[in-house]
Amino acid sequence: MSQSHPTNSHPNNSQQTIPLAGRRVVLIGGAGFIGHNLALELKRQGADVSVVDGLAVNNIISHHCETYTNADRLLYLAMLDERLRLLREAEIPLYVEDARDYLRMSMLINGKLKPHAVVLLAAVAHASRSNKDPFHTFDHSLRTLENALDLSRGNIEHFIYFSSSMVYGTFETESVTEEAVCNPLGIYGALKFGAEKLVIAYNQVFNLPYTIVRPSALYGERCVSRRVGQVFIENAIRGQNLVIKGDGDERLDFTYIGDLVHGVVQCIRHPAAINQVFNLTYGRGRSLNEMAAIIQEEFPGIEVAHVTRDALMPERGTLDVSKARNLIEYSPQNPLEVGYRNYIRWYREFFDRVGLVPATLAAAQVNE
Repeated sequence: MSQSHPTNSHPNNSQQTIPLAGRRVVLIGGAGFIGHNLALELKRQGADVSVVDGLAVNNIISHHCETYTNADRLLYLAMLDERLRLLREAEIPLYVEDARDYLRMSMLINGKLKPHAVVLLAAVAHASRSNKDPFHTFDHSLRTLENALDLSRGNIEHFIYFSSSMVYGTFETESVTEEAVCNPLGIYGALKFGAEKLVIAYNQVFNLPYTIVRPSALYGERCVSRRVGQVFIENAIRGQNLVIKGDGDERLDFTYIGDLVHGVVQCIRHPAAINQVFNLTYGRGRSLNEMAAIIQEEFPGIEVAHVTRDALMPERGTLDVSKARNLIEYSPQNPLEVGYRNYIRWYREFFDRVGLVPATLAAAQVNE
């Protein structure tokens, strides 16, 4: 059984691509991990890109206003400061606005920026946090989606929504295509799947052109979300052992941020991306044990401990990226051995650059 999506009126990639030069693109939630990297690449390719972000969810404001002791705080604030510095040096305007405020967003998006394309990234990006605090998740994910969709209908040429591989739930096969039945597990996956349906509904009712992106197991520079790859590196730098939930044989489609950014840029450039859903991952499931082995090669002496696996985390694997390869010429270049080592190298250089030492950090815990 498969799930159908509205068909694209341009079912192949033979059409001429859309020039990015001068194309106005607004990234809502664009000061986050994915967003700032995407903004920098769009700017490099000539787009007229603007970032709208409240800086409150897992960003500068929340980390500055923490009322509890967090030994990672200085590290993450340094990364967040670097994000903003890079945006500033690239002359990418940052508008600090709460995406839940419909009136102010309307004045900014439709009154001032008038984008050709909107990319919605604003959301709570943690499965475990979503399960622990559903109201906060709904408020910062569904409300921001509602506003972005309503502001976009009839006003833009392309709406891009960031979903997640979590919509699939536990994979029924080793590899899943976009047509696989979605059976999400937990609040985060269910919310993302429901949000996809809302995006498609706006296309059905208002003819809003869309693309839905499903990434998986991201890692890369200036991430403060405490994803597993990040936590492994932080523990290794401070000389502490790694902790894996489960036996470590579970496979995830680890994806370097540069590959995801490339895929989203291709979505913006290609008319064939309109009204499509894409897996945008590396396209090969790898085990947590394989990721840990890279850490052990880079940091001799680090050991691995296994603890009970979270029952609300689905068992995943490979996301088939054939559709994105064929329609939008998606071409990921960073297998785990390449991308993760690049990330480790960046982490070491970052510590040296900002003057932090491993002793300033406490043991990290994985958020998802």
